Amino acid sequence: MARVKGALLDVLLLLLLLLLLLLSAQTLPLVAAGDPHNCDAPLASSLPQLSFSSSSQLSSSHGPGFARLNRRDGAGGWTPLVSNKYQWLQIDLGERMEVTAVATQGGYGSSDWVTSYLLMFSDGGRNWKQYHQEESISGFPGNTNADSVVQYSLQPSFHTRFLRFLPLAWNPKGRIGMRIEVYGCSYKSEVVYFDGQSSLLYKFDSGAMRPIREVIFLKFKAMQNSGIIFHGKGQHGTHIVLELIKGKLVINLSSGDVNLPPVSSIMNFTLGSLLDDRHWHSVLIELQSVHVSLTLDKYIHHVHVNKESSYLDLNSEISFGEILMPGGHFLTFPHKNFHGCLENIYYNGVDIIKLAKKHESQILIKGNVSFTCLQPQAIPVTFLSSGSYLALPGSLRDDKMSLAFQLRTWNKAGHVFYSQLGSGSGSLVLFLKNGKLTLSISEAGQSLKNITTGAVLSDGLWHSVSLSAKGSYLSLVIDGEASARTLISVGIYLGDTCYFGACPDNSSSLGCEHSLGGFQGCLRLISIGEQVVDPTALQQGELGSFSDLQIDSCGIIDRCLPSHCEHGSRCTQSWDTFSCDCEGTGYTGTTCHSSLYEQSCEAHRHRGSPSGLYYIDVDGSGPLAPFLVYCNMTADTAWTVIQHGGPDVVTVRGGPEGHMHSANFSYAASAAQLHAVVEVAEHCEQQVDLQCRTSGPSDTGDGTSLSWWVGRTNETYTYWGGYLPDPQKCTCGLEGNCIDSQYHCNCDADWNEWTSDTIVLSHKEHLPVTEMVVTDTGRPHSEAAYTLGPLLCQGDKSFWNSASFNTEASYLHFPTFHGELTADVHFLFKTAISSGVFMENLGITDFIRIELRAPTEVTFSFDVGNGPCELTVQSPTPFNDNRWHHVRAERNVKGASLQVDQLPQKTQSTPADGHVRLQLNSQLFIGGTASRQKGFLGCIRSLQVNGMALDLEGRAIMTPGVEPGCPGHCSSYGHLCRNGGRCQEKHRGIACDCAFSAYDGPLCSHEISAYFEAGSSVTYNFQEYSPLSENTSYLASSLHGDVTLSRETITLSFRTTQTPCLLLYVSSFSEEYLSVILANNGSLQVRYKLDRHRNADAFNFDLRNLADGHFHQLMINREEAVVSVKVNQSTKRQVVLSSGAEFNAVKSLILGKVSEPLDADPETQQAATRGFTGCLSSVRFGLEVPLKAALNQNGARVTVQGSVAAAAHCAEGLGSAVRKLSPGTSIGAGHSGSTEDRQPLPNTDRSDPGIIGENFGSWNFTGFKKINYHSPLLHTFGKTAKLNHQIALICHPLTVFQDDFQTFVFLFENKFIFEI
Repeated sequence: MARVKGALLDVLLLLLLLLLLLLSAQTLPLVAAGDPHNCDAPLASSLPQLSFSSSSQLSSSHGPGFARLNRRDGAGGWTPLVSNKYQWLQIDLGERMEVTAVATQGGYGSSDWVTSYLLMFSDGGRNWKQYHQEESISGFPGNTNADSVVQYSLQPSFHTRFLRFLPLAWNPKGRIGMRIEVYGCSYKSEVVYFDGQSSLLYKFDSGAMRPIREVIFLKFKAMQNSGIIFHGKGQHGTHIVLELIKGKLVINLSSGDVNLPPVSSIMNFTLGSLLDDRHWHSVLIELQSVHVSLTLDKYIHHVHVNKESSYLDLNSEISFGEILMPGGHFLTFPHKNFHGCLENIYYNGVDIIKLAKKHESQILIKGNVSFTCLQPQAIPVTFLSSGSYLALPGSLRDDKMSLAFQLRTWNKAGHVFYSQLGSGSGSLVLFLKNGKLTLSISEAGQSLKNITTGAVLSDGLWHSVSLSAKGSYLSLVIDGEASARTLISVGIYLGDTCYFGACPDNSSSLGCEHSLGGFQGCLRLISIGEQVVDPTALQQGELGSFSDLQIDSCGIIDRCLPSHCEHGSRCTQSWDTFSCDCEGTGYTGTTCHSSLYEQSCEAHRHRGSPSGLYYIDVDGSGPLAPFLVYCNMTADTAWTVIQHGGPDVVTVRGGPEGHMHSANFSYAASAAQLHAVVEVAEHCEQQVDLQCRTSGPSDTGDGTSLSWWVGRTNETYTYWGGYLPDPQKCTCGLEGNCIDSQYHCNCDADWNEWTSDTIVLSHKEHLPVTEMVVTDTGRPHSEAAYTLGPLLCQGDKSFWNSASFNTEASYLHFPTFHGELTADVHFLFKTAISSGVFMENLGITDFIRIELRAPTEVTFSFDVGNGPCELTVQSPTPFNDNRWHHVRAERNVKGASLQVDQLPQKTQSTPADGHVRLQLNSQLFIGGTASRQKGFLGCIRSLQVNGMALDLEGRAIMTPGVEPGCPGHCSSYGHLCRNGGRCQEKHRGIACDCAFSAYDGPLCSHEISAYFEAGSSVTYNFQEYSPLSENTSYLASSLHGDVTLSRETITLSFRTTQTPCLLLYVSSFSEEYLSVILANNGSLQVRYKLDRHRNADAFNFDLRNLADGHFHQLMINREEAVVSVKVNQSTKRQVVLSSGAEFNAVKSLILGKVSEPLDADPETQQAATRGFTGCLSSVRFGLEVPLKAALNQNGARVTVQGSVAAAAHCAEGLGSAVRKLSPGTSIGAGHSGSTEDRQPLPNTDRSDPGIIGENFGSWNFTGFKKINYHSPLLHTFGKTAKLNHQIALICHPLTVFQDDFQTFVFLFENKFIFEI
C-alpha cells in the first residue's frame, strides 16, 4: 500500500510539473531589466554635462549642461542664442533606456520659459522621430512660469538613447529657457542585423512538450520597405508568414505543402503603415488552436480561423529574415528577404538571438548576420507646410546637368523644385499634380514643354527622382526606371539657386510662384550636380537657407491608421488631414458616422411615406448596416416585412416512420439585424399555412411532437400558434372552430380529404423561423404542404419612447456616455419654456452639453481639452411652440455638427493637432444637470447616443418629477393627415380619420376613383338627421330635409372625352338644384338654382376644352351668393348669384346619368341624359363623400345603376379598374380595406385591417418561379429573392412603383405582379 501511495504521489508531482511548464510557456518573458512596476527613476540628473547638447546657447553660462531640473548653477538653465522654432535641447542617455516620463522648468529666477514643445527621440542621434502622446497631439504644454515643474507621464513608454526637446512657443516677454528631467529605467536587449541576404533558422527541441499556446515576440527596424520577417510551418500543413510589404505588416495564414506561395489561403490581413521609417516596432504573435492574436506596437488584431482542418501550431523549425523550409533548405521565393534589425526575438520564452550569439546547435545562420544594429546615415528633411522651402546653390556650368533626390508624401499636388536655367532665358520646374510628377521646361522663344510621369508618387512611400541633361537630351527617371526622355533645343544647366518646396516671398520676380502651393512631405539624399547636400550644414547656417523645415527627421504620419472612417468607408489622406469616402456605405458625415436612413418603418410612416420598399437602419450610427425591407403602412401602424429565401411551398408525402423532412429559411437581413428589428418592435408574427390529408395526429401520443421549428437563437419549439408557447394550438384551436372539436388543429383530425390550418406564431422573442421539421409517421397515403410567410413586425418602441419632465430639478440619469472619438446624440423635444438643458455629461475638465439656450436657439457645447467649443442653431420661429423638434449633434476627430429640424446645419472643424478624445466620468444627465440648475420642462423622445436607444420610459417610472410618455402628437404630425383627414391621438403616435375625406388610406391620400361606363350612375341620398357640429350652417357629417345651406365646398377630379356630360347634380326637396356639366365644346358650366321661382344662374367658364382625356381637378366654393371656381389648382374665377343665397332641403347627389325626370334647364337636362363616361375621383360635397361611400359599400344611402368600377387612379389613365360594383337598388355595408398610395390592399379576410398576415392581397396565386436579380433597390433581399405565393393584388402597376418604374418592370416581367 505504501508503494502504491508513493507511485500516486510521483504521478501527481509529475502532472503538477507538466502543468507548470505549460503555464510558463504561455507567459511572455520580460525583455526589460529591472522592475517593470518601478520604472520612474530620474535619468538625466546624474549625466555629465557632455551628455547635453543644443542647437546654440546665449552664453557659456546658458549652455545645455545647465539644463538639469531644479539646478541653479550657471545662469539657471539653457537658453539658445536666438529664440525661434529651430532651436533644440538634446540629451544622450548613454545607452538605450525605457523612458516613461518627462518634466520641464523655465530658467531659474527669470522670465524665460517654454509654453509648448515637441519631444523627439532617436537611437543614434540621427533620423529623429516625434513622440505622439495622443492620436493628433504633437506638442506638450509647457510651463507658465520659471520655477514650477510640469511633468507628463508618457503613455505608451518608449525605448531610446537620445532625446530632443524642440520649443514651439515661449513667454512672449522673455526668451526660450529650459530645465528638464527624464524618468525611466534601464533596458537590455539582444539585436541581430540582416543585410537582405542573410537569415536565421531555429530548430525546436524535439523532446520538449508542445505548449497549449505559442507566443512569438520580436521588434524590427526596417531599412527597406519590403521583406520576409518570420516564417513557420504547422503540423497540419499550415504556413504562417509575417512579411513587410511596402511599409505595411502582412500576416498570411495558409494551408498547403512546401510549394509557396500557398495553394489555399486561409486568411490574409494587414496592419500598420510607414513601418520602413528606420525606427523600432514591436510584434507579438499568439497562436492557440485556431485563434490568432497579432499585436503591432499598440494595435491589436484578433482572428479566428474558421476552418476545422487548420490547427495553427508550429512544427519543428521557424525562420527569420527569409523563408527556410524544414531541414534548412532555402526556398526560392519571389518576395524579398528582410533588410534591417530584429531585437529580442522570443519564442515561448526562448531567447533566439542569445542562442545565435552562442552558436548553439539549434540555430542555423545563413549569410552575413551581425549582432549590432547599424544606424541609418541618410538625413531626411521635412517640409512642414505649403510655405516651406529649401534654397540651395546651383551647380557650376558644365556639359552635363544632374539633380537627384528621394521624396515621400501623401499630397497629390505641390511645387517640388524650381530653378532658372543658367542662361537666364528660361526655367525648369518639377511639380506634383494628381499624384504624378510633371517636368515643365520653359525656354525663350520655345513653346512650354510638359512631361508627366506614369507613376503615382503620393502613396506615402519613398520614391527616387533623378533628372539629368546632356547635350540636347533630357531624361527623367523615377524609382530607377526611365519615365521620360525629351529632346531640347540646346544644352541646359541649373541657375545659381535651386528651390525645393515653395519659394521665398522675395522670389516672385524670378517666376518661382506656383498655384499648387509648395511641397509638403520629406526629402532625403539630395544631390545637385555631383555635390551631395549635407542637411546638418543647413542647421549650422553653413549652406543655403530654409523656412519651416524639420531637419534630420521625416515627420510623415499615417492619418488613416487607425482609420477613423466608419462603416467600411475608404480613408484617404493628405499631409495635414484625412477624408472619408462614404459612397455606397449608407452613411454620411466627415467620418461616415451618421446613417442616411430612417431607423424603422414607423419612422418612415411619420415622415408621410407611403407603403413601399425602404432601407432602414435599426441602430442608426451603430455597427449594423442598413438593409432593405417592405414597409406596409396601415391606418394604425407600420408593418416591417422581411422576406425569407427559403422554399415557397414545402411538400411532404408519406414515407418511412421517423424520416424527417427539413426546410431551412434564410432572410434578407443578418441575424443581428433581425434581432434588432424584433427587439424594438411592439409585436411580431409569422404565419404558416398548412394543407394536409390523412396526416394523423401531431404527436406520438406520449407528448412527443412529430414536427417542430427552430427560432433565431437555434432553440427548438414544438408549439404551433399564439403568443405564449404553452397552448400548442393552431389558430382554429385558439378560436375554437376546428373541424373536429377534440383536436386543436384541423390536420390532427386525420381526414381523408384536404383540409387546412393557419398558424400564426407571435412570440416575438422566438422569431423568425429559421428551420421547420416534419417527421413521417409511416402512413403511406398522408400528404401535406406548408408555406412560411415573411417576418412581420409592427411598430417601433424606441421611436415613441419618451419622458415628460415636470420640474426644473428633475432629471434622468444613465451610465457615462462613452464617445471618446465619436459621439452622436439624436432626440426629439417639445416644450413651452424658453430655456433648459436637454443633456449633460461631465469629466474632470471635458464635458458635453446640449441645451435650449433661448426660445430660438439650440446650443451644442463640449470641451475635449482644447477649450470650450460651441455650435448654435438659430431659428426664425421659436422652438418653444410645444411641437416636436429633431436635434442631431455629432462630434468626432474631424469636427462637430449640429442640426435642428431642417434648418441649416452648423459645423466646426477640430483644431489642427489638437486633443481629440472626449474623456467623461460622471453620469449622463437627461433633462437637467448635476447641479440641478437650468433644468428642462417638457418632453424628450427617441433619444439615441451612438446608435443606442436609451429607455427614457423605464427610468421615468422610478424617478420623481418625471413621467413616462408624452401626449400631444397631433400638434407635430397632424399635417400628415391630408385631404381633410382628422388627426387622432394615440399613446404612440397618431392615426388619421378619413371618414370625412374624399380620400382613403393611412394618411387620407389614397385617391378614391371609379370608372363610369355609358349609362351608369351613383345616387347618394342624404340620410336623416344626426348630430352636427356647432356650425349648423355648414355640412358636418350628414344632411337632412330641413337643412338650409348658406355655403358649401365641392371638389372632384375627372378624366373624360365625352361632351356634353354631367359631372355632378345635386337636387333638393324644394325644386332647387346645382349642376356641373361640360358643354358641347368641352367648356365648364356651373348652374345654381336657389329659388324655385327664378331661373337658374348659369356660368360658363370658357377656359378650354376639359373633355380632352386629361386629368382635371375642380373646386367650387360658395359663400352665400358668391361662387368661386378653381380648375387645376391655378385658374380661379368668381361670380355672384342672382337666384338666391341659400340651398334648401338638399335631397340627393347624382354622379353619371340621371334617370328620373328633371325640372332643370335644357342644357342640364341634355347633359343628365347623356350622363358621364370616364373616370371620377375625390368627390366631396361639404363633408359628404358620395363616391367613397359607393365604393366602400356604405349602406342603403347609395344606389348604383349600370357599370361603375373602382379604379386605382384617375390621374394615371383609364383602364385601371379592378373591381366592379354590382348594379342594384342598394349596396350593403362592408369594410373597404383601402390603403395608402403605393400600398398593397390589406387582406380583407382578416377582421382587423391594421394587422396583416403573410398575404397582403385578397387573392392567392401559386407557382411563382424563383428568380436571381440585381436590382439596385432590391439587392439586399439576398442572392435569391422569392416573393410569397400569397401576394398583393396590385390594381394598377404604378400604384406601388410610380417612383421606381425599374423595380416595377422587373417584378412585372417575372410574373410577380398581375394586372386585373
